[in-house]
Amino acid sequence: GAVVRVTSTSEVAEVVRFCRKNHIDFVVEAGGHSTTGASSSHGGVVISMARMCKVLTDPASETVCVQGGANWDMVNHSTAPYGLAVVGATASHSGVGGSALGGGFGWLTGQHGLIADQLLSVKMVLADGSIVEASDEDNQDLFWAVRGAGQAFGVATEFVFRAHKVRDRFFGGLVYYDVDKLPMLVSFANEFDKRQDPKSGFFFGFAAPREIGHMVVLAVLFYDGSAYDGEAFFEPILNLNPLINRAAMKSYIEMNSIANVDPVPEGRKSIGGANIMPPLETSLLQNLYSQFKEAMNTYPRMEDSALVFELLPYMKAVQVPIKETACANRGPYYNVGLILCWHDSDLDAKMHALQRSIISKILEAQRDITDDHAVVYPNLAGQYL
Repeated sequence: GAVVRVTSTSEVAEVVRFCRKNHIDFVVEAGGHSTTGASSSHGGVVISMARMCKVLTDPASETVCVQGGANWDMVNHSTAPYGLAVVGATASHSGVGGSALGGGFGWLTGQHGLIADQLLSVKMVLADGSIVEASDEDNQDLFWAVRGAGQAFGVATEFVFRAHKVRDRFFGGLVYYDVDKLPMLVSFANEFDKRQDPKSGFFFGFAAPREIGHMVVLAVLFYDGSAYDGEAFFEPILNLNPLINRAAMKSYIEMNSIANVDPVPEGRKSIGGANIMPPLETSLLQNLYSQFKEAMNTYPRMEDSALVFELLPYMKAVQVPIKETACANRGPYYNVGLILCWHDSDLDAKMHALQRSIISKILEAQRDITDDHAVVYPNLAGQYL
C-alpha cells in the first residue's frame, strides 16, 4: 500500500484518476479522527489531506473557507480574533470533514443547528476524478447528499461555512461525581430536555479519569452566558458536592477542547453509538454503569474508555425538515457515544461484544423514533450492530 500526502484539490483528482485507471482501492484520510480502519487501507492507497489544513476567515461576509484536512481547533483559532465561531465538534481535534459530512453537533447547535446546516458550499472530487462545487445554486442534488451522507459521494477538499458572532467567554467545564449522585443527574437531564434552552449543553456519562483512578460519573456543562447565568442554570447539580468541579468562564477555544484526549490513547479503539429519547430511566443508567464498571475491573488497560449521553437542545436543528438534507439524525432525541479502548488484540472479540451489548440496551430503551430517522448518529457508527 501507499500513503499519498496531497496538497491541492487537483492532486486529489490526479490520485483518484490514477487509482480508477489501475483498479486500485483507495480511502481518504481527512482529519484522521476515525476508528475501526475507516481511514486505512490494506494494500491500497490512502489519500491523506494532512497537508491541506488552510483556514481562511472572512469577517466581512462572516464566512470561513476550510480545507479538507483541517480540524476544528484550527477553525476556532482562525475565527476567534474576529469574535466569530462556526458550529463545530465538541472535541476540537476532530476533523472538519468527517463531522460536517455526517451532520455534526456542537455546543452552538442549540442556537444555530447542525454543522451541516452551516455549509454554504463544498468542493469535491468525484469518482471519475472530476472537480465540482456543490451548493444551493450548483449541483443541488449533491449538496443535499453531502449534508449527512457526504462520505459516500466523493472526496470533499474544501468547505465554506457560515460563521456566527459569539461572546468572548462561556460558562462550562468538566465536573466529576460519585455514582450515588447518578439519580440526581438523570433527573436533571430530564428537566434539561423539557427546558430546551438553546444556550445550554449537557453531557454526562461514565469514565475513569487518570487523576481519580476509578470509575466516576462525569458531566460536561456548557452555557452561553455569564458565570451567574451558568451557575443558576446548573445549580441543581453544582450543589451535589462533586468530586471535582472545573466549571468556569472559558473561551470558545477552551470549551471545545474539554473533550480532547491528550495524548491520544494508544492501542486499540472502537466507537459505537445510539440515539435515545427522554425521559431517561435511572434504572437503565445504573445498569449501564454496573456493566461498564465490571468491564473496567475485568479487562486490563481500559481506562481511556467512556460512555457519554450528549444532550444538546434540538429545537433549532428540527426546524430543518428531515428530508431537506441527507442527515436523518435530527429529531427530539440525543446522541449516545461509546468509545472502548484496550491494548490486547486477544480481547477484540470481547470488546466488540461488550459494545454491542451496551448499545443494544440503549436501543431497547428507544421511544417512538420513526422510520425517517436514524437510530444512530453516523459519526458514532464505527462499530454498529
